[in-house]
Amino acid sequence: MDKGDDNKRGLRSSDQAHRPIYPNQSTRMSFEGASGLLFEQAMAQTRMAVCLTDPHQQDDPIVFCNEAFEQLTGYRREDILGRNCRFLQGPDTDQRQIAKIREAIAAEEVVVVELLNYRKDGSTFYNTLHLGPIYDAEGRLTYFFGSQWDVTDIHQSRAEERHAKALAREISHRMKNVFAVIGGIVNITGRSMNAKDVSRKINERVQALGRSYEPTLDDAALGTIQVGQAIRSVLEPYDPEGDRIIFKGNGVRTEPNAISAIGLALHELATNATKYGALSNKTGKIEVAWAHQKDKLDRNSLEITWVESGGPAILGEPDSNGTGFEIADTLLSHSRGTLDRSWNADGLRALITVPIANR
Repeated sequence: MDKGDDNKRGLRSSDQAHRPIYPNQSTRMSFEGASGLLFEQAMAQTRMAVCLTDPHQQDDPIVFCNEAFEQLTGYRREDILGRNCRFLQGPDTDQRQIAKIREAIAAEEVVVVELLNYRKDGSTFYNTLHLGPIYDAEGRLTYFFGSQWDVTDIHQSRAEERHAKALAREISHRMKNVFAVIGGIVNITGRSMNAKDVSRKINERVQALGRSYEPTLDDAALGTIQVGQAIRSVLEPYDPEGDRIIFKGNGVRTEPNAISAIGLALHELATNATKYGALSNKTGKIEVAWAHQKDKLDRNSLEITWVESGGPAILGEPDSNGTGFEIADTLLSHSRGTLDRSWNADGLRALITVPIANR
């Protein structure tokens, strides 16, 4: 159909750009009538690339495509019609996916695959192809229908995520080595200075920091980490049976930088509970909960509550909070956080608060 035919039908030039493409008059006849008009309008408006192939012709060539197919591939109708779809393949196209297509065509089945295809200019794109048979009123195979959707952005996001996780695993490995080296240096120094007890206490804190970071690095690649995962990792060694510390929280996330201070504060609380509090006898329990809240300055904050019960009775606040709590207070202050402690008769209650930039 030439330009004169279009003018006779009263089509605007903008209409022509979005009309489906027909290879010849015989193919056009297959889509005539009310259903054919609906099909033509649908194909003209959809942004999804669509083509039909004719399995009754040699090499199953493309006999129909819409404008979106041209835009996706960079080819024009004269480059497309009469050719098998394999012309979009290239050296890096996954042949396992191509085999699935061949099997589906042979069995006249529907298949969905993801392919790396090549445009006319040589650039590549990832394409989710939906392929299926079309039958006539008598149940005879007439065409194969193919719809293509450009999923390059999604595929690149997956690749970036995989790269980030691989990098996080490498960082995790290196951090374990760093903590091991620090521990070795502390032990050697402690022995040389006859201060084994001091070196042991320092190593306990180093190990607590390592436990808080270790399970969170995959998440850190995404910019935030799961608070509950870090909390459980730090406190797990203090409750080997798993029935003394009760965790109450959901999928709250926070910035990775806050975890070191939080991990060390929890370590000091657990150490104190083991010596003097709820974990120093056989009946005490600790409830740890976390949530995002508004603090007293109306800032978005992460709050972690620590409530001990069932331990020895507390007569009052100790004369000194100890070096460990002083270290925890200092670290938290660097993140504008606080560790508030209340020495109640039925057990220690503590509140860790860390302001956060995003919820």
